[in-house]
Formats: sequence, structure tokens, C-alpha cells
Amino acid sequence: MTEKMQVEAIQQGTVIDHIPAGQGIRILKRLHLEAAGNRITVGLNLPSKDMSLKDLIKVEGRMFTEDEAHQLALFAPEGTINVIDDYEVVNKFAMRLPETLEGVFSCPNSNCISLNEPVKSFFYIQPTATQVKMKCKYCEKSFNKEVVVAS
Repeated sequence: MTEKMQVEAIQQGTVIDHIPAGQGIRILKRLHLEAAGNRITVGLNLPSKDMSLKDLIKVEGRMFTEDEAHQLALFAPEGTINVIDDYEVVNKFAMRLPETLEGVFSCPNSNCISLNEPVKSFFYIQPTATQVKMKCKYCEKSFNKEVVVAS
């Protein structure tokens, strides 16, 4: 028996696909997507050919940029962004870790000057074979990605 799953197509917006299961909610919270007023469809723990399970987010009326996609790579390194216009994919790009991130996350070091001065946070992204480290430009401390994104 073949089972067909259908998720409503969107006329204009962005589909974030191939999110590791469990990361979809983190992406929603990080981008404050629920507060923007756009209609959002979220699929959690969906079956996937490439991954055992995946999450999926569709955001109507908001076109993600390639820079935004690269910020999401911290949560979904194998993810893809599909920009939709008139029900058609008009742009598609894979997420990749950026070399730097500015003004996205706060430094977890409570003594870092970026927490008390009017400067945007700035991290150098340092991927290794097993994890992603983020080094603060100001205090020069390196942190595991999970520590930074949780702060």
C-alpha cells in the first residue's frame, strides 16, 4: 500500500527543508518566525530518504536570503532553502556555514565587552571534523556552537 503525504503548497515564500529532526522548533524560535504574523507550516519528524527523519518549515510571504540561509546552517548543515514565487521554486540553495556571524548571537562570556558596549556581537566560525566552534572577536574565547546558540 502506497501512502501519499500532502502538505499545502505556498504561493510565495520560503521552504526550509532537510532540517535534522528536532531542530525545526529551534529555528522557529531563533528567527522569531511565529511573531512575524506570516502563515507558517511546520512538519516535525517527517520521513526522509536521505535522513531517517527530518523537519520542514514553510513560511508564506517571506523570502529568505542566502545570508539568512547560511546562519541557519548552524542548526541544519545539510538543509536547503527553496524560495517560492507563484507556486514555483525560483531560487534554491544549500545551507553552508558562514565564515563569520555578526549581530546574531550574544557572547556567552559574561565578561565580554560586546555585552556592555554598543557593538554587535561578532563570531568567527571554526568547523572541525566533529563539531563547530565559534570564536568571539572581542574576548577571543572559543565556544562550542551549542553553548552560543543556547545563550
